[in-house]
Amino acid sequence: MKSARQMERHLKGVANHYRIAILLLIAENKKITLEAIVEKLRANEKTIGEHTRRLVTAGLINKAYKGKFVEHTLSPYGKVFVDFLKKFQDIK
Repeated sequence: MKSARQMERHLKGVANHYRIAILLLIAENKKITLEAIVEKLRANEKTIGEHTRRLVTAGLINKAYKGKFVEHTLSPYGKVFVDFLKKFQDIK
């Protein structure tokens, strides 16, 4: 069972509209690169780079280096959060 402090780390990791959008985008596109995330969200590369770094630190996404590119995938915790976000999104 996770402690309140451990849960806080994950919750803070997702507490930004860009990070939520990034999680949902990664869920739709397995192994997506930073460049593709930047293009799809039409945002600054440094901004998205920082948000993906925070998501990695929070344990919500994984990154793997493939040559000069970095591919992002959801971690098991990231998948749980995406399921929650999709359910929460549908509540009226």
